[in-house]
Amino acid sequence: MKPVERRKYPYGIQVFSMIRRENYLYVDKTEYVYRMTHSDNKYMFLNRPRRFGKSLLTDTLHCYFEGRKELFQGLAIERLETEWTSYPVLHFDMSLGKHLAEDALNRFLHSVLVDNEIRLGIIARETQDTNIRLKNLIMDAYKKFNKEVVVLIDEYDAPLLDVMHEDQNLPVLRNVMRNFYSPLKACGQYLRYVFLTGITKFSLLSIFSELNNIQNISMMPEYAAICGITEDEMRTQMDADIALLAERLGTTKEDALRQLKTYYDGYHFTWPSPDVYNPFSLMASFSEGRISSYWFGSGTPTYLIEMLNKYQVIPQEISGRKCEASDFDAPTERMTDITPLFYQSGYLTIKNYSAFSGLYLLDIPNKEVRIGLMKSLLVNYVRRPAEVNTLVGEMAECIHFGDMDGALRLMQTVLSTVPYCENTRYEGHYQQMLYLIFTLLGSFADVEVRTPRGRVDVVMRTHDTLYIIELKLDKDADAAMRQIDLKQYPERFTLCGLPIVKVGINFDSGRHTLTDWVIGN
Repeated sequence: MKPVERRKYPYGIQVFSMIRRENYLYVDKTEYVYRMTHSDNKYMFLNRPRRFGKSLLTDTLHCYFEGRKELFQGLAIERLETEWTSYPVLHFDMSLGKHLAEDALNRFLHSVLVDNEIRLGIIARETQDTNIRLKNLIMDAYKKFNKEVVVLIDEYDAPLLDVMHEDQNLPVLRNVMRNFYSPLKACGQYLRYVFLTGITKFSLLSIFSELNNIQNISMMPEYAAICGITEDEMRTQMDADIALLAERLGTTKEDALRQLKTYYDGYHFTWPSPDVYNPFSLMASFSEGRISSYWFGSGTPTYLIEMLNKYQVIPQEISGRKCEASDFDAPTERMTDITPLFYQSGYLTIKNYSAFSGLYLLDIPNKEVRIGLMKSLLVNYVRRPAEVNTLVGEMAECIHFGDMDGALRLMQTVLSTVPYCENTRYEGHYQQMLYLIFTLLGSFADVEVRTPRGRVDVVMRTHDTLYIIELKLDKDADAAMRQIDLKQYPERFTLCGLPIVKVGINFDSGRHTLTDWVIGN
Protein backbone atom coordinates (compact mmCIF):
# COMPACT_ATOMS: atom_id res chain seq x y z
CA MET A 1 0.00 0.00 0.00
CA LYS A 2 1.33 3.44 -0.92
CA PRO A 3 2.31 5.48 2.19
CA VAL A 4 0.20 8.52 2.96
CA GLU A 5 1.97 11.76 2.04
CA ARG A 6 2.35 14.12 4.97
CA ARG A 7 1.16 17.70 4.51
CA LYS A 8 1.67 20.95 6.40
CA TYR A 9 -0.52 21.74 9.40
CA PRO A 10 -1.24 25.29 10.63
CA TYR A 11 -0.12 24.59 14.18
CA GLY A 12 -0.44 28.05 15.77
CA ILE A 13 -0.63 29.84 12.39
CA GLN A 14 -3.45 32.39 12.24
CA VAL A 15 -2.71 34.15 8.94
CA PHE A 16 -5.22 33.08 6.27
CA SER A 17 -3.07 34.20 3.31
CA MET A 18 -0.07 32.21 4.56
CA ILE A 19 -2.18 29.08 5.06
CA ARG A 20 -3.61 29.34 1.54
CA ARG A 21 -0.44 30.33 -0.31
CA GLU A 22 1.87 27.87 1.42
CA ASN A 23 -0.58 24.97 1.10
CA TYR A 24 -1.28 24.34 4.76
CA LEU A 25 -4.33 22.30 5.66
CA TYR A 26 -7.37 24.59 5.82
CA VAL A 27 -10.74 23.37 7.07
CA ASP A 28 -13.19 25.40 5.03
CA LYS A 29 -15.18 27.85 7.16
CA THR A 30 -15.88 30.37 4.40
CA GLU A 31 -19.58 29.56 4.17
CA TYR A 32 -19.85 31.10 7.65
CA VAL A 33 -17.94 34.16 6.42
CA TYR A 34 -20.50 34.68 3.66
CA ARG A 35 -23.41 34.19 6.08
CA MET A 36 -21.96 36.70 8.57
CA THR A 37 -21.19 39.37 6.04
CA HIS A 38 -24.57 39.17 4.30
CA SER A 39 -26.56 39.43 7.50
CA ASP A 40 -28.98 42.26 8.26
CA ASN A 41 -26.85 43.18 11.29
CA LYS A 42 -23.46 44.75 10.63
CA TYR A 43 -22.27 44.54 14.27
CA MET A 44 -21.36 41.02 15.42
CA PHE A 45 -19.64 39.48 18.44
CA LEU A 46 -18.27 35.95 18.95
CA ASN A 47 -16.73 34.55 22.10
CA ARG A 48 -14.80 31.27 22.06
CA PRO A 49 -11.98 29.85 24.22
CA ARG A 50 -8.38 30.83 23.57
CA ARG A 51 -6.61 29.21 20.60
CA PHE A 52 -9.92 28.13 19.10
CA GLY A 53 -9.61 29.76 15.70
CA LYS A 54 -10.98 33.24 16.42
CA SER A 55 -7.88 35.00 15.07
CA LEU A 56 -7.85 32.92 11.89
CA LEU A 57 -11.54 33.68 11.35
CA THR A 58 -10.86 37.39 11.84
CA ASP A 59 -7.97 37.32 9.38
CA THR A 60 -10.15 35.43 6.88
CA LEU A 61 -12.71 38.23 7.14
CA HIS A 62 -9.90 40.73 6.59
CA CYS A 63 -8.84 39.02 3.35
CA TYR A 64 -12.45 38.71 2.21
CA PHE A 65 -13.23 42.39 2.74
CA GLU A 66 -10.06 43.37 0.88
CA GLY A 67 -11.51 41.46 -2.09
CA ARG A 68 -8.61 39.01 -2.37
CA LYS A 69 -10.59 36.52 -4.41
CA GLU A 70 -7.51 34.48 -5.40
CA LEU A 71 -7.09 33.25 -1.81
CA PHE A 72 -10.58 31.73 -1.80
CA GLN A 73 -10.35 29.57 -4.91
CA GLY A 74 -11.91 26.16 -4.36
CA LEU A 75 -13.60 27.19 -1.10
CA ALA A 76 -17.32 27.38 -0.39
CA ILE A 77 -17.50 31.16 -0.62
CA GLU A 78 -16.23 31.13 -4.21
CA ARG A 79 -19.56 29.80 -5.44
CA LEU A 80 -21.57 32.12 -3.16
CA GLU A 81 -19.95 35.54 -3.62
CA THR A 82 -20.39 37.38 -6.93
CA GLU A 83 -19.17 40.92 -6.21
CA TRP A 84 -15.82 40.74 -4.29
CA THR A 85 -15.87 44.42 -3.39
CA SER A 86 -12.76 45.80 -1.71
CA TYR A 87 -13.20 47.88 1.46
CA PRO A 88 -10.70 49.67 3.75
CA VAL A 89 -10.15 47.37 6.75
CA LEU A 90 -9.09 48.37 10.26
CA HIS A 91 -7.75 45.30 12.03
CA PHE A 92 -6.94 45.48 15.76
CA ASP A 93 -5.27 42.55 17.52
CA MET A 94 -5.62 43.20 21.26
CA SER A 95 -3.82 40.03 22.36
CA LEU A 96 -0.57 41.97 22.95
CA GLY A 97 -2.32 44.38 25.32
CA LYS A 98 -2.07 42.08 28.34
CA HIS A 99 -0.47 42.82 31.72
CA LEU A 100 -0.47 46.59 31.10
CA ALA A 101 -1.17 49.45 33.48
CA GLU A 102 -3.34 52.39 32.39
CA ASP A 103 -0.62 54.50 30.74
CA ALA A 104 0.97 51.51 29.00
CA LEU A 105 -2.43 50.38 27.72
CA ASN A 106 -3.07 53.80 26.20
CA ARG A 107 0.35 53.69 24.50
CA PHE A 108 -0.46 50.23 23.16
CA LEU A 109 -3.77 51.46 21.70
CA HIS A 110 -1.97 54.33 19.99
CA SER A 111 0.50 51.82 18.52
CA VAL A 112 -2.22 49.63 16.98
CA LEU A 113 -3.81 52.76 15.51
CA VAL A 114 -0.45 53.71 14.01
CA ASP A 115 -0.15 50.25 12.42
CA ASN A 116 -3.50 50.69 10.69
CA GLU A 117 -2.76 54.26 9.62
CA ILE A 118 0.50 53.16 7.99
CA ARG A 119 -1.11 50.19 6.26
CA LEU A 120 -3.87 52.38 4.77
CA GLY A 121 -1.53 55.27 3.98
CA ILE A 122 -3.35 57.75 6.20
CA ILE A 123 -1.57 60.62 7.97
CA ALA A 124 -2.81 60.83 11.55
CA ARG A 125 -4.23 64.07 12.87
CA GLU A 126 -2.72 65.44 16.07
CA THR A 127 -4.53 64.12 19.18
CA GLN A 128 -3.73 62.58 22.56
CA ASP A 129 -7.02 60.69 22.83
CA THR A 130 -7.32 57.15 21.43
CA ASN A 131 -11.07 57.45 20.81
CA ILE A 132 -10.67 60.66 18.79
CA ARG A 133 -7.79 59.10 16.87
CA LEU A 134 -9.95 56.06 16.03
CA LYS A 135 -12.84 58.33 14.96
CA ASN A 136 -10.48 60.31 12.72
CA LEU A 137 -9.05 57.14 11.22
CA ILE A 138 -12.50 55.79 10.34
CA MET A 139 -13.60 59.07 8.74
CA ASP A 140 -10.30 59.60 6.89
CA ALA A 141 -10.34 56.04 5.52
CA TYR A 142 -13.94 56.53 4.37
CA LYS A 143 -12.98 59.76 2.63
CA LYS A 144 -9.78 58.41 1.02
CA PHE A 145 -11.25 55.19 -0.39
CA ASN A 146 -14.83 56.43 -0.86
CA LYS A 147 -15.98 53.16 0.70
CA GLU A 148 -17.49 52.21 4.02
CA VAL A 149 -14.93 50.98 6.54
CA VAL A 150 -14.67 47.48 8.06
CA VAL A 151 -13.52 47.23 11.69
CA LEU A 152 -12.21 43.89 13.00
CA ILE A 153 -11.26 43.65 16.69
CA ASP A 154 -9.67 40.38 17.76
CA GLU A 155 -9.48 39.45 21.48
CA TYR A 156 -11.21 42.69 22.52
CA ASP A 157 -11.05 41.63 26.19
CA ALA A 158 -7.34 40.65 26.36
CA PRO A 159 -6.29 43.78 28.30
CA LEU A 160 -8.90 43.01 30.98
CA LEU A 161 -8.56 39.27 31.56
CA ASP A 162 -5.72 39.31 34.06
CA VAL A 163 -7.38 41.96 36.26
CA MET A 164 -10.86 40.45 36.36
CA HIS A 165 -10.34 39.44 39.99
CA GLU A 166 -9.05 42.90 40.97
CA ASP A 167 -11.62 45.39 42.27
CA GLN A 168 -9.22 48.31 41.86
CA ASN A 169 -7.61 47.80 38.44
CA LEU A 170 -10.54 46.34 36.49
CA PRO A 171 -12.68 49.54 36.47
CA VAL A 172 -9.67 51.64 35.43
CA LEU A 173 -8.67 49.49 32.45
CA ARG A 174 -12.30 48.89 31.52
CA ASN A 175 -12.79 52.66 31.19
CA VAL A 176 -9.73 52.88 28.93
CA MET A 177 -11.18 50.21 26.62
CA ARG A 178 -14.68 51.69 26.72
CA ASN A 179 -13.25 55.06 25.70
CA PHE A 180 -11.33 53.48 22.82
CA TYR A 181 -14.35 51.57 21.45
CA SER A 182 -16.79 54.50 21.79
CA PRO A 183 -16.53 55.74 18.13
CA LEU A 184 -18.00 52.46 16.84
CA LYS A 185 -21.47 53.79 17.61
CA ALA A 186 -20.92 57.41 16.60
CA CYS A 187 -19.33 56.46 13.26
CA GLY A 188 -22.00 53.96 12.26
CA GLN A 189 -22.76 55.76 8.99
CA TYR A 190 -19.17 55.22 7.83
CA LEU A 191 -19.01 51.52 8.69
CA ARG A 192 -19.71 48.53 6.46
CA TYR A 193 -19.15 45.82 9.09
CA VAL A 194 -17.85 45.48 12.67
CA PHE A 195 -16.74 42.14 14.12
CA LEU A 196 -15.39 41.54 17.61
CA THR A 197 -14.02 38.37 19.16
CA GLY A 198 -13.10 37.59 22.73
CA ILE A 199 -12.85 34.88 25.33
CA THR A 200 -15.25 36.40 27.85
CA LYS A 201 -18.48 38.29 27.58
CA PHE A 202 -18.43 41.68 29.26
CA SER A 203 -21.68 43.60 29.54
CA LEU A 204 -22.40 45.95 26.65
CA LEU A 205 -22.86 48.91 28.96
CA SER A 206 -19.50 48.43 30.66
CA ILE A 207 -17.44 48.22 27.44
CA PHE A 208 -19.42 49.44 24.44
CA SER A 209 -21.53 52.16 26.07
CA GLU A 210 -24.35 52.96 23.67
CA LEU A 211 -23.49 50.27 21.13
CA ASN A 212 -26.60 48.23 21.92
CA ASN A 213 -27.11 46.62 18.52
CA ILE A 214 -24.27 44.07 18.60
CA GLN A 215 -25.54 40.65 17.55
CA ASN A 216 -23.98 37.98 19.76
CA ILE A 217 -23.67 34.92 17.52
CA SER A 218 -21.82 32.83 20.15
CA MET A 219 -24.76 30.54 21.00
CA MET A 220 -26.67 30.71 17.72
CA PRO A 221 -27.14 27.17 16.27
CA GLU A 222 -26.22 28.30 12.74
CA TYR A 223 -22.76 29.29 14.02
CA ALA A 224 -22.20 26.30 16.32
CA ALA A 225 -19.18 25.06 14.35
CA ILE A 226 -17.78 28.38 13.13
CA CYS A 227 -14.62 27.79 15.17
CA GLY A 228 -13.18 24.37 15.91
CA ILE A 229 -13.46 21.25 13.79
CA THR A 230 -16.40 18.85 13.64
CA GLU A 231 -16.16 15.10 13.23
CA ASP A 232 -17.86 15.41 9.84
CA GLU A 233 -15.10 17.82 8.76
CA MET A 234 -12.56 15.39 10.15
CA ARG A 235 -13.91 12.47 8.14
CA THR A 236 -14.44 14.40 4.89
CA GLN A 237 -11.55 16.88 4.79
CA MET A 238 -8.96 15.17 7.00
CA ASP A 239 -9.38 11.47 6.36
CA ALA A 240 -5.85 11.11 4.97
CA ASP A 241 -4.43 13.01 7.95
CA ILE A 242 -6.07 10.61 10.39
CA ALA A 243 -4.61 7.69 8.43
CA LEU A 244 -1.14 9.25 8.61
CA LEU A 245 -1.45 9.87 12.35
CA ALA A 246 -2.53 6.25 12.86
CA GLU A 247 0.55 5.12 10.95
CA ARG A 248 2.80 7.24 13.17
CA LEU A 249 1.04 5.99 16.32
CA GLY A 250 1.29 2.40 15.15
CA THR A 251 -2.45 1.80 15.35
CA THR A 252 -5.59 1.68 13.18
CA LYS A 253 -7.32 4.72 11.74
CA GLU A 254 -10.42 4.13 13.85
CA ASP A 255 -8.34 3.81 17.03
CA ALA A 256 -6.47 7.02 16.19
CA LEU A 257 -9.81 8.78 15.72
CA ARG A 258 -11.01 7.36 19.06
CA GLN A 259 -7.93 8.75 20.82
CA LEU A 260 -8.36 12.15 19.18
CA LYS A 261 -12.01 12.19 20.23
CA THR A 262 -11.19 11.27 23.84
CA TYR A 263 -8.55 13.98 24.18
CA TYR A 264 -9.74 16.88 22.02
CA ASP A 265 -13.45 16.52 21.17
CA GLY A 266 -16.57 17.22 23.20
CA TYR A 267 -17.16 20.97 22.89
CA HIS A 268 -20.67 22.33 22.28
CA PHE A 269 -21.40 26.06 22.22
CA THR A 270 -25.15 25.68 21.78
CA TRP A 271 -27.62 22.80 21.88
CA PRO A 272 -28.18 20.83 19.76
CA SER A 273 -24.72 21.06 18.28
CA PRO A 274 -22.26 18.81 16.50
CA ASP A 275 -19.26 17.69 18.56
CA VAL A 276 -16.47 20.21 18.10
CA TYR A 277 -12.76 19.37 18.39
CA ASN A 278 -10.19 21.81 19.76
CA PRO A 279 -8.44 22.93 16.54
CA PHE A 280 -5.16 23.94 18.20
CA SER A 281 -4.62 20.55 19.82
CA LEU A 282 -5.80 18.72 16.71
CA MET A 283 -3.36 20.51 14.38
CA ALA A 284 -0.56 20.05 16.92
CA SER A 285 -1.29 16.33 17.18
CA PHE A 286 -1.22 15.89 13.40
CA SER A 287 1.93 18.00 13.13
CA GLU A 288 3.87 16.14 15.83
CA GLY A 289 2.36 12.71 15.26
CA ARG A 290 1.38 12.04 18.86
CA ILE A 291 -1.41 12.55 21.37
CA SER A 292 -0.48 15.04 24.06
CA SER A 293 -1.74 18.01 26.07
CA TYR A 294 -1.26 20.92 23.67
CA TRP A 295 -4.03 23.41 24.45
CA PHE A 296 -3.70 23.19 28.20
CA GLY A 297 0.06 22.86 27.93
CA SER A 298 0.24 26.15 26.00
CA GLY A 299 -0.47 28.00 29.24
CA THR A 300 -3.04 27.99 32.01
CA PRO A 301 -4.27 31.59 32.28
CA THR A 302 -3.35 33.14 35.60
CA TYR A 303 -6.78 34.75 35.87
CA LEU A 304 -8.40 31.30 35.97
CA ILE A 305 -6.38 30.15 38.97
CA GLU A 306 -6.95 33.48 40.70
CA MET A 307 -10.71 33.16 40.21
CA LEU A 308 -10.71 29.54 41.39
CA ASN A 309 -9.14 30.76 44.62
CA LYS A 310 -11.47 33.76 44.85
CA TYR A 311 -14.59 31.60 44.64
CA GLN A 312 -13.04 28.75 46.69
CA VAL A 313 -13.90 26.09 44.12
CA ILE A 314 -12.88 22.57 45.12
CA PRO A 315 -11.96 20.06 42.37
CA GLN A 316 -15.06 17.90 42.55
CA GLU A 317 -17.34 20.95 42.26
CA ILE A 318 -16.05 21.95 38.83
CA SER A 319 -17.98 19.55 36.63
CA GLY A 320 -21.60 18.46 36.33
CA ARG A 321 -23.20 21.89 36.71
CA LYS A 322 -26.87 22.36 35.80
CA CYS A 323 -27.89 25.93 35.07
CA GLU A 324 -29.82 28.27 32.82
CA ALA A 325 -28.14 29.97 29.88
CA SER A 326 -28.18 33.26 31.76
CA ASP A 327 -26.00 31.65 34.43
CA PHE A 328 -23.08 30.94 32.08
CA ASP A 329 -23.60 33.02 28.91
CA ALA A 330 -23.35 36.08 31.12
CA PRO A 331 -21.12 39.13 31.64
CA THR A 332 -18.09 37.98 33.60
CA GLU A 333 -17.55 41.21 35.53
CA ARG A 334 -20.92 40.79 37.26
CA MET A 335 -20.69 37.06 37.95
CA THR A 336 -21.43 35.76 41.44
CA ASP A 337 -19.78 32.37 40.87
CA ILE A 338 -17.16 31.00 38.50
CA THR A 339 -19.53 29.28 36.03
CA PRO A 340 -19.50 31.98 33.29
CA LEU A 341 -15.71 32.18 33.32
CA PHE A 342 -15.33 28.39 33.27
CA TYR A 343 -17.69 28.09 30.30
CA GLN A 344 -16.43 31.03 28.27
CA SER A 345 -12.78 30.02 28.81
CA GLY A 346 -13.45 26.49 27.54
CA TYR A 347 -12.96 24.53 30.76
CA LEU A 348 -16.64 23.63 30.81
CA THR A 349 -18.90 23.09 27.82
CA ILE A 350 -22.53 22.22 27.14
CA LYS A 351 -23.16 18.48 27.38
CA ASN A 352 -26.96 18.36 27.44
CA TYR A 353 -30.10 20.47 27.58
CA SER A 354 -33.58 19.86 28.95
CA ALA A 355 -36.32 21.66 27.06
CA PHE A 356 -38.69 20.85 29.94
CA SER A 357 -36.67 22.58 32.67
CA GLY A 358 -34.68 24.95 30.46
CA LEU A 359 -31.50 23.77 32.17
CA TYR A 360 -28.16 23.06 30.51
CA LEU A 361 -25.67 20.49 31.79
CA LEU A 362 -22.14 21.87 31.79
CA ASP A 363 -19.18 19.52 32.12
CA ILE A 364 -15.48 19.24 31.34
CA PRO A 365 -15.21 18.70 27.56
CA ASN A 366 -12.48 16.05 27.26
CA LYS A 367 -9.50 14.27 28.78
CA GLU A 368 -6.98 16.97 27.88
CA VAL A 369 -8.90 19.61 29.84
CA ARG A 370 -9.75 17.30 32.75
CA ILE A 371 -6.15 16.24 33.36
CA GLY A 372 -4.81 19.76 32.76
CA LEU A 373 -7.23 21.25 35.27
CA MET A 374 -6.38 18.71 37.94
CA LYS A 375 -2.65 19.26 37.46
CA SER A 376 -3.11 23.01 37.83
CA LEU A 377 -5.03 22.47 41.08
CA LEU A 378 -2.56 19.97 42.50
CA VAL A 379 -0.16 22.74 43.52
CA ASN A 380 -2.72 23.81 46.13
CA TYR A 381 -2.39 20.47 47.90
CA VAL A 382 1.22 19.33 47.62
CA ARG A 383 4.57 21.04 47.92
CA ARG A 384 6.35 19.46 44.94
CA PRO A 385 3.86 18.80 42.11
CA ALA A 386 6.61 17.72 39.68
CA GLU A 387 7.51 14.83 41.99
CA VAL A 388 3.85 13.96 42.33
CA ASN A 389 3.47 13.72 38.56
CA THR A 390 6.26 11.11 38.45
CA LEU A 391 4.75 9.11 41.27
CA VAL A 392 1.29 9.33 39.68
CA GLY A 393 2.72 7.68 36.57
CA GLU A 394 4.04 4.81 38.67
CA MET A 395 0.70 4.53 40.48
CA ALA A 396 -1.14 4.38 37.17
CA GLU A 397 0.95 1.38 36.18
CA CYS A 398 0.16 -0.36 39.48
CA ILE A 399 -3.58 0.21 39.17
CA HIS A 400 -3.63 -0.82 35.50
CA PHE A 401 -2.26 -4.23 36.54
CA GLY A 402 -4.58 -4.53 39.55
CA ASP A 403 -1.97 -3.78 42.23
CA MET A 404 -3.95 -1.40 44.44
CA ASP A 405 -1.73 -2.21 47.41
CA GLY A 406 1.35 -1.07 45.50
CA ALA A 407 -0.47 2.06 44.34
CA LEU A 408 -1.42 2.99 47.90
CA ARG A 409 2.17 2.50 49.08
CA LEU A 410 3.23 4.97 46.41
CA MET A 411 0.44 7.29 47.49
CA GLN A 412 1.98 7.43 50.95
CA THR A 413 4.98 9.04 49.30
CA VAL A 414 2.77 11.37 47.26
CA LEU A 415 0.88 12.66 50.27
CA SER A 416 3.97 13.00 52.45
CA THR A 417 4.77 16.15 50.42
CA VAL A 418 3.20 18.30 53.12
CA PRO A 419 0.08 20.20 52.00
CA TYR A 420 0.22 23.94 51.83
CA CYS A 421 -3.17 24.20 53.47
CA GLU A 422 -3.03 24.74 57.20
CA ASN A 423 -6.49 23.39 57.89
CA THR A 424 -6.25 19.73 56.91
CA ARG A 425 -8.02 18.12 59.86
CA TYR A 426 -11.12 17.16 57.92
CA GLU A 427 -11.88 14.29 55.57
CA GLY A 428 -12.88 16.57 52.68
CA HIS A 429 -9.30 17.80 52.24
CA TYR A 430 -8.06 14.26 51.65
CA GLN A 431 -11.08 13.50 49.51
CA GLN A 432 -10.06 16.37 47.25
CA MET A 433 -6.47 15.11 47.02
CA LEU A 434 -7.66 11.59 46.16
CA TYR A 435 -10.00 12.99 43.52
CA LEU A 436 -7.14 14.92 41.90
CA ILE A 437 -4.72 12.01 42.03
CA PHE A 438 -7.15 9.40 40.71
CA THR A 439 -8.16 11.77 37.90
CA LEU A 440 -4.50 12.23 36.95
CA LEU A 441 -4.19 8.46 36.88
CA GLY A 442 -6.50 8.57 33.89
CA SER A 443 -9.24 6.78 35.77
CA PHE A 444 -12.74 8.07 36.23
CA ALA A 445 -13.12 9.19 39.82
CA ASP A 446 -16.16 10.61 41.56
CA VAL A 447 -16.77 11.62 45.16
CA GLU A 448 -19.70 11.63 47.53
CA VAL A 449 -21.60 9.18 45.30
CA ARG A 450 -25.13 8.66 46.57
CA THR A 451 -26.45 5.19 47.32
CA PRO A 452 -29.75 4.14 48.96
CA ARG A 453 -27.95 3.88 52.33
CA GLY A 454 -25.54 6.81 52.22
CA ARG A 455 -22.68 8.31 50.25
CA VAL A 456 -19.48 6.62 49.10
CA ASP A 457 -16.41 8.82 49.58
CA VAL A 458 -14.72 7.89 46.29
CA VAL A 459 -15.75 5.65 43.39
CA MET A 460 -13.10 4.90 40.76
CA ARG A 461 -13.60 2.97 37.55
CA THR A 462 -10.71 1.49 35.57
CA HIS A 463 -10.82 -0.61 32.40
CA ASP A 464 -11.52 -3.82 34.34
CA THR A 465 -12.42 -2.95 37.98
CA LEU A 466 -14.70 -0.72 40.01
CA TYR A 467 -13.19 0.48 43.29
CA ILE A 468 -15.36 1.64 46.19
CA ILE A 469 -13.15 3.68 48.51
CA GLU A 470 -14.06 4.89 51.99
CA LEU A 471 -11.87 7.35 53.91
CA LYS A 472 -11.40 7.82 57.65
CA LEU A 473 -9.39 10.46 59.46
CA ASP A 474 -7.33 9.55 62.54
CA LYS A 475 -9.19 6.25 63.02
CA ASP A 476 -8.29 3.00 61.27
CA ALA A 477 -8.84 1.30 57.91
CA ASP A 478 -11.01 -1.42 59.46
CA ALA A 479 -13.53 1.26 60.47
CA ALA A 480 -13.65 2.43 56.86
CA MET A 481 -14.20 -1.12 55.61
CA ARG A 482 -16.93 -1.73 58.22
CA GLN A 483 -18.80 1.32 56.94
CA ILE A 484 -18.67 -0.02 53.37
CA ASP A 485 -20.15 -3.33 54.55
CA LEU A 486 -22.67 -1.74 56.92
CA LYS A 487 -24.04 0.60 54.26
CA GLN A 488 -23.98 -2.17 51.60
CA TYR A 489 -22.44 0.23 49.10
CA PRO A 490 -21.46 -2.48 46.57
CA GLU A 491 -25.14 -3.30 45.94
CA ARG A 492 -25.55 0.13 44.30
CA PHE A 493 -23.01 -0.83 41.62
CA THR A 494 -23.77 -4.49 40.92
CA LEU A 495 -25.11 -3.71 37.45
CA CYS A 496 -21.93 -1.95 36.28
CA GLY A 497 -20.61 -5.22 34.82
CA LEU A 498 -17.19 -4.95 36.50
CA PRO A 499 -15.68 -6.77 39.48
CA ILE A 500 -16.03 -4.62 42.62
CA VAL A 501 -13.13 -4.09 45.01
CA LYS A 502 -13.63 -2.42 48.41
CA VAL A 503 -10.86 -0.21 49.79
CA GLY A 504 -10.80 1.23 53.33
CA ILE A 505 -8.21 3.95 53.95
CA ASN A 506 -7.17 5.83 57.08
CA PHE A 507 -5.38 9.19 57.02
CA ASP A 508 -3.16 10.52 59.77
CA SER A 509 -3.71 14.29 60.00
CA GLY A 510 -0.44 14.74 61.91
CA ARG A 511 1.67 12.99 59.27
CA HIS A 512 -0.42 14.31 56.34
CA THR A 513 -0.59 10.91 54.68
CA LEU A 514 -2.40 7.59 54.78
CA THR A 515 -1.20 5.17 57.46
CA ASP A 516 -3.12 1.96 56.86
CA TRP A 517 -5.57 0.45 54.42
CA VAL A 518 -7.61 -2.69 53.81
CA ILE A 519 -8.48 -4.12 50.38
CA GLY A 520 -11.21 -6.73 49.91
CA ASN A 521 -13.94 -8.06 47.61
